[in-house]
Amino acid sequence: MHLAVAIFASALVLTLALDNGLMRTPPMGWLAWERYRCDIDCERDPKNCISENLFKDMADRLSEDGWRELGYVYVNIDDCWSSMERDKQGRLQADPKRFPGGIANLARYMHDRGLKLGIYGDMGTHTCGGYPGTNLDQIETDAQTFADWGVDMLKLDGCYSNESVQAEGYPRMSKALNATGRRIAYSCSWPAYQGGLPPKVNYTQLGEICNLWRNYGDIQDSWDSVLSISDWFFKNQDIVGPAAGPGKWNDPDMLIIGNFGLSTDQSRSQMALWAIMAAPLFMSNDLRTISSGARAILQNKAIIRISQDPMGVQGKRLLKDKCGIDVYWRPLSDNGSALVFFSRRNDMPYRYQISLSKLNYTTGLYKMYEVFMGKVGTVEDTSEFTVSVNPSGVVMLYVFPPVKHRQFHGNANRGSHI
Repeated sequence: MHLAVAIFASALVLTLALDNGLMRTPPMGWLAWERYRCDIDCERDPKNCISENLFKDMADRLSEDGWRELGYVYVNIDDCWSSMERDKQGRLQADPKRFPGGIANLARYMHDRGLKLGIYGDMGTHTCGGYPGTNLDQIETDAQTFADWGVDMLKLDGCYSNESVQAEGYPRMSKALNATGRRIAYSCSWPAYQGGLPPKVNYTQLGEICNLWRNYGDIQDSWDSVLSISDWFFKNQDIVGPAAGPGKWNDPDMLIIGNFGLSTDQSRSQMALWAIMAAPLFMSNDLRTISSGARAILQNKAIIRISQDPMGVQGKRLLKDKCGIDVYWRPLSDNGSALVFFSRRNDMPYRYQISLSKLNYTTGLYKMYEVFMGKVGTVEDTSEFTVSVNPSGVVMLYVFPPVKHRQFHGNANRGSHI
């Protein structure tokens, strides 16, 4: 249905980005910015500079190390990729020294490996790093350039612009991308530049023109940054949560798992909270040297299954207990659900007791799977169970639909521990 709509609408140049049939589940992949920023010193730092070699290296890792099969298919270029000048026809062009093959060649490299290429632009006079931006009179040119190159996703930032330029430019780019006839996913940074909340941000409109959007500031490689971002989203969950769904996602920014700022428990927490939020899963790390522990978290199939649930409902925080434990919940397809118990404590593992009935689960016997430890348990809705949550860590449960007592042949674990 969505493919037919996209083909028909591209001919009429009337469709909105939501109708492009893309990103029906939160997108997954790799993004350069947090880990590599604007490192353009390829003479002294050839392995880490923003160049075609870096993106080919990451593509090789995604295609050869089991990432692609799990859904990590986007390889996204961020700022500082272009030349400082447009070409004679007024088109953006890649830096010739760092991208000697050009972006079209890099896109083919991705496509040959079953991957997709994302690129970065800015709805302003310059990008945040000072490279050529997209002025209002250049929107259609840039959209067609990206399509000609075979690009699969555009992230459009908002530096060096103003409110009126953004209000006109972001919707126009949506139409321009569709007019190319190539299906290009569209990531808008627009709400992040307008404070992330109504009345300045119209989430109904965003859902009609963008596949995903940045609501808040950039993530940094620190636990404080992860916590401040997640707290903002859950504080405003009743506003931003309903805006998300298949083809349109809130984006709390990149996964920094595998870098330098998070412990193992904090890495698990980011992965779990991002899955509860139905957030895009764009890693920003070095896949060439990533530890086995970080890889295990990012490749956890149970969490990815929760993240990629086709119903596409963003989860919410149910409880913020005075003991320092938060409880989060996300409804899933086939009457399943996900629960996360997150510790704000910094002293020791905390044994938290709760029952499903206190979390508004209906009567029945439930099977639960703990996604990090692989433990399975069953519990009556009214029976208390205990989870042991490490400081700044999580326990994440996949909760199966309830089983009627007469159909269940096992025994419930009353007062069980998971």
